[in-house]
Amino acid sequence: MAAIELDGVRKQFGGVTALEGVDLTVEEGEIYGFLGPNGAGKSTTINVLLDFVRPTNGTARVLGHDVREESTAIRERTGVLPEGYDVYDRLTGREHLEFVIDSKDAYVDPAELLDRVGLDPEDAQRKAGGYSKGMAQRLVLAMALVGEPDLLILDEPSSGLDPNGARMMREIVREENERGATVFFSSHILGQVESVCDRVGIIQDGQVIAEDSIENLQEATDVETTLTVSVDQRTDAVVSAVRDVSGVTAVDETGSELVVTCSDDIKMDVLNAIEEAGGEVEDFDTHEPSLEELFAAYTDGTDQPQSRAATAGAEGDA
Repeated sequence: MAAIELDGVRKQFGGVTALEGVDLTVEEGEIYGFLGPNGAGKSTTINVLLDFVRPTNGTARVLGHDVREESTAIRERTGVLPEGYDVYDRLTGREHLEFVIDSKDAYVDPAELLDRVGLDPEDAQRKAGGYSKGMAQRLVLAMALVGEPDLLILDEPSSGLDPNGARMMREIVREENERGATVFFSSHILGQVESVCDRVGIIQDGQVIAEDSIENLQEATDVETTLTVSVDQRTDAVVSAVRDVSGVTAVDETGSELVVTCSDDIKMDVLNAIEEAGGEVEDFDTHEPSLEELFAAYTDGTDQPQSRAATAGAEGDA
């Protein structure tokens, strides 16, 4: 069973279309990264999943339940860290957590959970109105973890966290996933998404324009790989041979190294050309396109590359 299913979801606010025919499936047990520029429709999609807004057209199911008809059942099994959540100034950190534990009828030690997110016993007894932004974010993450939810929806979970806090958050995401939870993870910090997510969906102008593993998204774009090769002798013949390889767009010479910009599928052709020209490859390293570079490739301009999944779907519909 899919953890999240959106089928043709469209949402209009007056004359503004926020979502336009969104189809999205997140399988149980996945860590799914959900990306898009500001105003692309990320928050509206999350609000549809939580039944905070109702779609104009289309259907949405979460954990096998219709979001319109069974939102209570969904919330009982879902932990949510919303973007920009405001804590209650007069309640302590522990009181926040105890409220959620009581509402979910869960059996969990508040002190244990607060410690897990990096809040010590002294923090737990302080009123949350005196918390820093990072401390409040840790507290809300602890609240989302109450009851070992089957689904975690995390909207900008690293907001306000320092590097140690961001690393802690990623570790918790992995731990929860290993426990069996599905994680729907929206963030503008693409390096964090890249480090934890199994698949990524990119939304722009209310439409999902790409959805696949990062590896397949890399292969589907024209964003090039950088191949750095250490050679025993960087002769003119070696450099010329590399430049002549079809698919190589640039060759820079740095000391004993050649820095080659090329398509990902011709890396071995470059290495073979060096050997055939009389050079000896001592070492090499590749820099694959980062998720940030892929995101730019998919969201800049009008001609969008397609992921394998999107292409396969289009062919299947033809």
